[in-house]
Amino acid sequence: MLFNSIEFVIFFILVLSILIVIKHRNFQHLFLLSASYFFFYFSSNYLITLLVFTTLWDFYFGYFIHKATNFKIKKIVLIVSLAGNLGLLGFFKYADFAITQFNFIGQQFDLGLQIPMFHLALPIAISFYTFHSITYTVSIYRKQMEPVKSFTEYAIFVAFFPQLVAGPILRAKEFLPQLREKIDNLGTKFRLITIEKTNLKIGITLMALGFIKKMFFADNIAPLVNEIFQHTSNSESFSIILGAVAFGVQIYCDFSGYSDIAFGAATVMGFKIPINFNKPYFATSPTDFWRRWHISLSTWLRDYLYIPLGGNRKSKIRTYFNLGIVMFLGGLWHGASWNFVIWGLLHGAYLATQKSLNDKFPKIKNHIFFRTTLGKIISILMTQYLIFFTWLAFRINNTDELFYSLYKYLVWDFEFTLTSMYVKNNPVSISLIILFFILAFISYKQKNLVERIIQLKSVYWITFLVWTVILILMFYGGNSSEFIYFKF
Repeated sequence: MLFNSIEFVIFFILVLSILIVIKHRNFQHLFLLSASYFFFYFSSNYLITLLVFTTLWDFYFGYFIHKATNFKIKKIVLIVSLAGNLGLLGFFKYADFAITQFNFIGQQFDLGLQIPMFHLALPIAISFYTFHSITYTVSIYRKQMEPVKSFTEYAIFVAFFPQLVAGPILRAKEFLPQLREKIDNLGTKFRLITIEKTNLKIGITLMALGFIKKMFFADNIAPLVNEIFQHTSNSESFSIILGAVAFGVQIYCDFSGYSDIAFGAATVMGFKIPINFNKPYFATSPTDFWRRWHISLSTWLRDYLYIPLGGNRKSKIRTYFNLGIVMFLGGLWHGASWNFVIWGLLHGAYLATQKSLNDKFPKIKNHIFFRTTLGKIISILMTQYLIFFTWLAFRINNTDELFYSLYKYLVWDFEFTLTSMYVKNNPVSISLIILFFILAFISYKQKNLVERIIQLKSVYWITFLVWTVILILMFYGGNSSEFIYFKF
C-alpha cells in the first residue's frame, strides 16, 4: 500500500477513527498490530510470512539470550539469532546475485558448470525490518534492556506500519518503552493510544510536507532523470551532471518525503520515531553528510557494525579499513548489484580520505577560514559535487555506462547540445529543481521550517494545507508511483 495513494488515505482515516472510538488499551494494541499486518499484506501477500518468522525468531531468541547462564552461551545464542536474520535476508536478497557471479566466473575459467537461478521475489521491507529487529536481541545481549513479556508488544515494534516499508530503522530500546506506561498501584500497562490536538497538527503538517516532496517534486522531476539516464553511453558531461543533480533532488524528495509521512503518521498516534534527514545537501564534508542523510541507517551501521569492528580505537589503517567495509556493506544493503557496491565504496573512500587528512593536517580542519561564510559555501559546494558524483553509481545499473558517466562527470567536454535539448524538453522538471534549492536554502536559514508552519494561526495553517492539495492535484499524473526505497 503506497502512502501516495487514496487507499492509504482511507486506511489511515479508518485506523485513527477506530483508535478514537474504542478506548480499550489491549484492543487498541491488537488492532494496531492487525492494521500493520493488513498494511503489509496489501503489498506483499504471502511474503508476510517472512515478517512473522522474523518476529517470532527474535522474540524467543531475546528471551534465550536473557536467560543464558554465562557470557559464552549468550554470545553463541546471539550468533545463532543473527545468523537466522542475516541468512534469511541474504538468501532472498543476494542468492541470485551470488549465483550470477559464480556462473560468470565459471564461464571465464571454462568450468562447464552453470547453477540455475532461484528467481526469488524480493520481499518488500526485508532490509528494514531485519535491521531494526536485530536491535532487540543485541540490546538484550548488551544489557541495555530486558525482553518484553508480550508478543503483541514486540510484534507491533517489528511491524509498525508507518515506518515498516522504508524506515526509519527503529531501535527496540527506544520504541518499545512507548507502548507502555506506569499506572499507580497497577505497575506498567499498555499505553492508551490517544489522538491529541498538538500531535495531530504536527503530524498532519509533516505528512503534508512529505506528500509535497514526493508527489509535487520527486514525481515531476523523474521524467527528466529517466530521459537522461535512458542511454548515457554518448552523453555530454553537462548532461551527466544535470542528471546527477536531478536524481539527487529526486531521491531526496522521494525518500525524505516517505520519512516525513511516516514520522507524521506516527506522531498523530502519539509515537516518536527517529528523524531520518537533516538538510543533507548543506553538509560541509562527507562525514557531515552521513550525519544528515538516512540518519537511522548511518547510526545503525556505526553502532552495530563500525564500533564492534573496532571503530577508530585501533590503528589508523584498521580505522580506514573499518570505514571501507562498513560503507561497502552499506552499499550492498541497498541492493544486490555492483553499482550499489561501487556507491558504497566511493563513500567509504570519501570518509577514509577525510579521516586521513584530518589526522595528518589537523590545523586545516580547525582553520578559521572554514568558519567564515565563504569557507562554508566552498565546503558545501565541494562536498555536494562529490556526493552528486556518487548518485551516478546509485542510479546507473549498466557497468559500462556507469564508468563512462563517472569519467564524463569529472572530465568535462564542454558540449551543450544534448543538455540544451533536455532543458527545453523538461521545463517543469528544471523549474522544480530550481525551486527545490530555493526552498531548501530558505529552510536552511530558517532552521526549523516545520515548527514555523505549525505555529501559524489556524486560518494560515489551513491555507497551507489547501495549497498542498491544490499543488498535488495540479501535477498529479493519475498513477501513484512507487517510492524508490521500496526496492531495498
